[in-house]
Amino acid sequence: MPWVGHSPRLLALNVRYCFRIAWDEGCRAIELGGRVPVIIRALIGGILIGMIAANVWPVLLLKLGMPGAAVAELIFLGLYAWWAAGGGPPTRFKGIRADYFRVRSLSGSQWLWGVVAAVTFAASIHAAIVLLFRFVPFPAAAFHSGYDFSFIGPRQMQWLACVVSALSAGVCEETGFRGYMQRPIENRHGPAVAILISSVAFMLIHLTKDWALIGMVPIVFGAGILLGTLARASGTLMFGMLGHWIMDIGLFAYWWTQIAGIFTQRPISETGMDRAFFIECAVFAISVTLMLLATARLRRLALGS
Repeated sequence: MPWVGHSPRLLALNVRYCFRIAWDEGCRAIELGGRVPVIIRALIGGILIGMIAANVWPVLLLKLGMPGAAVAELIFLGLYAWWAAGGGPPTRFKGIRADYFRVRSLSGSQWLWGVVAAVTFAASIHAAIVLLFRFVPFPAAAFHSGYDFSFIGPRQMQWLACVVSALSAGVCEETGFRGYMQRPIENRHGPAVAILISSVAFMLIHLTKDWALIGMVPIVFGAGILLGTLARASGTLMFGMLGHWIMDIGLFAYWWTQIAGIFTQRPISETGMDRAFFIECAVFAISVTLMLLATARLRRLALGS
């Protein structure tokens, strides 16, 4: 969809309007405090904070086209993260917002292990999807439904849209689910309950998609568990956002829009347990193991800081 003709003033107004929606809903969610149980408040607040902001990007993409939408979205995400981390009004909720966003300083060692955890998390999820479709046929049409980026134009712009789409999901969903939803439940009921609830909510939100086949349910739920554990262990949302972003770049470019290619391997019921299958099993096992080891190391570093 063309973006030429949209003035800088119009672009700025669109960003300001979308940010205002997320801001107003976020304030409303926080102000529910004290009037409803923590779990209900956290579920409502997390969904409002995360999903309203996540849906700003599709609106910008349809209204402005590329690359104007990408510029507007990056501005919006910067303002959104700044506000969610405690910036701006209302000042009386600054501390609460900073706590929910898990604001903290990070050492070089934490960044190192956090990047390892993020990369191996993304690898684990993609390896799990590959293994799923070595057991059942890959429904390419169902995965592609709703993700046709042909209207964007040049392939370079489609790739940029995938990267920005992934960034939007990573920042907004981690802020909503692992921040504003999981953190207040952690504070009241402990991490196990909080991670379980946020992971179930994360799974249910994603079951509305055409690609949400029965086999994808444990993968999405498992992703929520791993991301929730990572947020708790590291004390920050940064590594979850990074891992979610990397994961979603692959999901958008390969599995959904299919601009990076289409999965063509056949189920082992047709091919037998070939060499590729054993390699895929090994990649999955190694990725999950490294991710868990990095997460455990982050927990030790967080407790020692």
